[in-house]
Amino acid sequence: MKTIYSENHKLQHGDFELVADGLVPVFEMPRRAEIIHARVKAVHLGEILAPKDFGLEPIKRIHTAPYVQFLENAWNEWTAAGHAKHALPYTWAVRQMNQTRAPVAIEAKLGFYSLDAAAPITPTTWQAITGSVNVALTGAEMVKNGSSGVFSLCRPPGHHAAADYMGGYCFFNNVAVAAQYFLDNGAARVAILDIDYHHGNGTQAIFYDRADVLLVNLHGDPSVEYPYFLGYGDETGSGAGEGFNINYPMPHGTSFETWNANLELACQNLERYAPEVLLVSLGVDTFKHDPISQFLLETPDYLKIGARIAKLGKPTLFVMEGGYAVEEIGVNAVNVLLGFEDR
Repeated sequence: MKTIYSENHKLQHGDFELVADGLVPVFEMPRRAEIIHARVKAVHLGEILAPKDFGLEPIKRIHTAPYVQFLENAWNEWTAAGHAKHALPYTWAVRQMNQTRAPVAIEAKLGFYSLDAAAPITPTTWQAITGSVNVALTGAEMVKNGSSGVFSLCRPPGHHAAADYMGGYCFFNNVAVAAQYFLDNGAARVAILDIDYHHGNGTQAIFYDRADVLLVNLHGDPSVEYPYFLGYGDETGSGAGEGFNINYPMPHGTSFETWNANLELACQNLERYAPEVLLVSLGVDTFKHDPISQFLLETPDYLKIGARIAKLGKPTLFVMEGGYAVEEIGVNAVNVLLGFEDR
């Protein structure tokens, strides 16, 4: 299996994020991708390739033009306003406020276009996030051209980013942009399987009223787990998208036995849908020692996950998402790929 990887991911390294206990060092750090990259090489998974540059048009097929412009200009606007540290929002447009009129001040824009305060903008965030999309799109192009499986080692991750907001370390939704690429290049039926511990709220928001992408999420119960406001089992799509969104929320302390039973149900739904191509939002923060997650999966379990996905028999693009037990992230993520390849 070929891996797509860009050194540009190192250009995103925020100083801190805001959590319940205050400001802490960012959990989503460059070492995550570096350790996965090292593990890919150590097990001889396959050739490692640099991404192509696809420009902004594929991004704008998913994300609104004002949001893309905001991200491109945010750091310059932030420093022009007299700020020096990495940019985080501190005010949000809540339900009673006018949320349709985009503000002018960068301090307000940050809240207008944000889910939370966990996506710090730095001087080189723009290069990192466009590079991450290019990693996903290069993998998608290879699958379109006949590869049975490709690993896009994306960083920053993407599945919490919606069409016009960032959050959860995510700025552009890599897997959604890649899914749209397949549709724009002839695929009629595309599926996304999100196995990250945290619900892919951004991906759900993007495709919720669409019938050309089946989205299946396995994740922590949103009543008690980030991102909290989406991911319930009764969210099945709207309008034309009714029935094309499937959620499997699970409680804290979920074992692999329970999680795997839900994966089996998810795979049965995918088999019925019979997509032409499958994209996997690959998060391994389901690991029992993950510092910000509450499931109990163990390292050998990830081999079994990859093997079950392989049984679907579909051309598959793996897009890296979360996983914050940094020392173990390489073996856990790559185990999914080794399981997929029956190695």
